[in-house]
Amino acid sequence: MRRVLFTLGGTIAGLVMLLSFKTHGAAVPGPATAAGSTGAGSAGTAGTGRGTAAGTSPGQSGTAGGSATAQGGQQITGNVANTAYGPVQVRVTVSNSKIVKVAILEQPTSTAHDIQIGDYAFPKLESETLAAQSARIDMVSGATYTSRGYIQSLQSALDNGV
Repeated sequence: MRRVLFTLGGTIAGLVMLLSFKTHGAAVPGPATAAGSTGAGSAGTAGTGRGTAAGTSPGQSGTAGGSATAQGGQQITGNVANTAYGPVQVRVTVSNSKIVKVAILEQPTSTAHDIQIGDYAFPKLESETLAAQSARIDMVSGATYTSRGYIQSLQSALDNGV
């Protein structure tokens, strides 16, 4: 009977330890670059639309701001949304009261997995935004924190500029 109790206790302890184990991917140096993504480059890699927004550090809450584009649209930068995995910030381009473009200025880039999630989630979130013309969009399964940060930053841009 004593062996059964020790075996059962050891099994439960091992199972608890296994389920609470969190893996971390290898750190990736520098900002992420996504093939085929376009947009205004910022302090990261030019032309990718990814990286750290000019004038803000990753832990800092940026303020929303707007500027006019050459095509007559208005670019509005949302606030930085700090998520569990890192900051998310977007910039929307509005023309004739319609969202015509969304650029990702900041995204979590601490691990290769963060970058992989961003490369998967942000195109879906951007297309949902263009279709809905608002921040009332569905989150991407498997990218809940990233989706929440995107929606929060998007909503702050829309609140401040439209």
